[in-house]
Amino acid sequence: MRYVDEFRDAALAQALAARIAARADRPLTFMEICGTHTMAIARHGLKALLPPHVRLISGPGCPVCVTPQAEIDRFIALGREPDVILTSFGDMLRVPGRDGTLETARARGADVRVVYAPLDAVALAAAHPDRRVVFCGVGFETTAPATALAVREAARRGVTNFFLLCAHKTLPRALAALSADPALALHGYLCPGHVSVITGTGIYAPIARDFHLPCVVAGFEPLDILQAVYQLVAQAVEGRAEVEIQYARAVTRDGNPAARACLEEVFAPADAVWRGLGVIPGSGLRIRAVYAAHDAAQFLPLAGDPAPEPAGCACGRILRGQCAPADCAHFGAACNPAYPLGPCMVSSEGACAAAYRYERGAVHV
Repeated sequence: MRYVDEFRDAALAQALAARIAARADRPLTFMEICGTHTMAIARHGLKALLPPHVRLISGPGCPVCVTPQAEIDRFIALGREPDVILTSFGDMLRVPGRDGTLETARARGADVRVVYAPLDAVALAAAHPDRRVVFCGVGFETTAPATALAVREAARRGVTNFFLLCAHKTLPRALAALSADPALALHGYLCPGHVSVITGTGIYAPIARDFHLPCVVAGFEPLDILQAVYQLVAQAVEGRAEVEIQYARAVTRDGNPAARACLEEVFAPADAVWRGLGVIPGSGLRIRAVYAAHDAAQFLPLAGDPAPEPAGCACGRILRGQCAPADCAHFGAACNPAYPLGPCMVSSEGACAAAYRYERGAVHV
């Protein structure tokens, strides 16, 4: 398959790993900030290919995982409203809140439906004018434009019973918060390809400039990731801190102006709470006043009290890069995909889910 098979060549992967080992002249730690990268690294066993002094650690790259406990509880609580149809992507259904999950809420009688695009929720609202249809908007710059388009389309069509509960977040301020933490001792970032298709690469320039940390935007196949790691190693060894594009077949420096324009039309920056990172000013999105009629936060009863992490769950520390899934005492035992304590084990992009599925029993140097 073009653009897939040629990026999975085992001999080339071994050769790239050897070049990385030869070039890295000291211990180096790079963070991937994309859940798809986390899953691909685990699935293809890329950590085992790298030399022991070149480490990849996972950061806050899973949008479901960084959604705070209180926000999950708000989503679930909406299912108690008798005239509400709650819609979300499928990866939200089994994320645990303090009182079960969206899946258990549905079993108790809540009308919870999986949609494949936010516009599906608008169509559902148009088909059920006597119900309030709420879409749970979770995701980074990758999915936020589609949500913005749904809000704009609902307004254009006069679908007044469509509402958005917005928990979208943006990456730049979160990266700055991580970069300012000396305890992480990072040497660079493996930057997300999907986000960068929308934003372009300018959002990483302050990280390279202000924190002197190399940034390489990578694709998702084994050779993509290994080539990007080599580029990061080369920058670190040479004392450079630049923004480079490995994923040139999909990412440009300018990104997608139309998608960004739609985002800016519908949303404005807002402070946001990130699981594991706390409140990061300007890292969230709120609905602008012109579209306020579709803001669920203004028209539906929402619990707003802070919520602690689930007891014993290490998701917050994992998302901050402070520990690995296997460091959690509950990993694979009390916390597993069938009975997850936190979102990192249940999300399809979660670090714990990736480690459980692909890395259990692996020998780590």
